[in-house]
Amino acid sequence: MLTLLEDKIVTPLGPLWIICDEQYHLRAVEWEEHSDRMVQLLGLHYGAGGYQRVACANPDGLSDKLRDYFDGDLAVIETLPTATAGTPFQREVWQTLRSIPCGQVMHYGQLADQLGRPGAARAVGAANGSNPVSVVVPCHRVIGRNGTMTGYAGGVGRKEWLLRHEGYLLL
Repeated sequence: MLTLLEDKIVTPLGPLWIICDEQYHLRAVEWEEHSDRMVQLLGLHYGAGGYQRVACANPDGLSDKLRDYFDGDLAVIETLPTATAGTPFQREVWQTLRSIPCGQVMHYGQLADQLGRPGAARAVGAANGSNPVSVVVPCHRVIGRNGTMTGYAGGVGRKEWLLRHEGYLLL
């Protein structure tokens, strides 16, 4: 059985769950009000009885590092290790999301092109929406072709805040 260590931190956008494995690789990062979605994804990825969640304050400093991100140390999220389940295509999309530089965005079609799958923008969007490690795997950096703030599971307001925080959107 997989043991997942969990902590919850306060952020300017609300409480945020941080869940990692015993090797301190992030498995889930999710807003508290969307914890049902997080539990659903954990069950899908690891099986309903395939994991246990254990409270752990600041596992390997991950909570502090995410606090640092919200306090302005934007580069810190690039250093955080992840270990996600999901399909090979989803993991490929999630890995590519991490290559989008802070302060920049990409639209779904560009992301599909970068993956060598032109025309797969919808599949990329679906994989993006299934990202279990929000903020760290920066799905908020993907926007609609026309510049619209589309499809962020944490809510468009949070997406806009994160992009403003990272310097893409001006105040």
